[in-house]
Amino acid sequence: MSVEVKICGLTTLAAVDCAVAAGAEYIGLNFYPPSPRYVSPQVAGELADRARGKSKIVALVVDADDTLLRQIADQVDPDIIQTHGSETPERIEQINELLGKPVIRAVKVRTQDDIAAAVAFSDAAAMILYDAKAPDDLKDALPGGNGIAFDWTLLTGNGGEKFMLSGGLDADNVAEAVRVTQAPIVDVSSGVECTPGEKNLDLIRKFIEAAKAAG
Repeated sequence: MSVEVKICGLTTLAAVDCAVAAGAEYIGLNFYPPSPRYVSPQVAGELADRARGKSKIVALVVDADDTLLRQIADQVDPDIIQTHGSETPERIEQINELLGKPVIRAVKVRTQDDIAAAVAFSDAAAMILYDAKAPDDLKDALPGGNGIAFDWTLLTGNGGEKFMLSGGLDADNVAEAVRVTQAPIVDVSSGVECTPGEKNLDLIRKFIEAAKAAG
């Protein structure tokens, strides 16, 4: 199994160049303003152009309205939309029809019931991204990118489903995460940062190397 990698929350050309050169199949651009990884559609367009044709460009949104989605489509032209809010299966279908792009649905996981709930999106979403559900007492928790892992054994026996695994991954634990979950794609953001929002190029390279070796 060859593991694919998504480096998410990129904000600089240097980080994009590093991720692409190191072999990331996906780069993620974050359009959620409260996040330290937020980029405007204008800045994201410059970052996307740098990776276009080399890595797939993923636009991460949280309960985005149609106006923002059209702006992202016009200025960034992503390959994929990733929804990280409270979007319903119906909203996922609307986004797909509006933009003509496949949609990844992030599902936040703490228990087996959360895994089971992902079934509701099986028809609407092109893929599920399993991320950790933040603890209720975590101050200023984000919809994703909190650097928290969930119990990977909950995904045991997920069959041939193509999915992304996220939540607390880094170069030290990604091999074990892949072994337990058999995830075909791994997604990292905070695990390759020095401080929130600031990507470390060496950590990006080390994560991609470790993920590829795990496959």
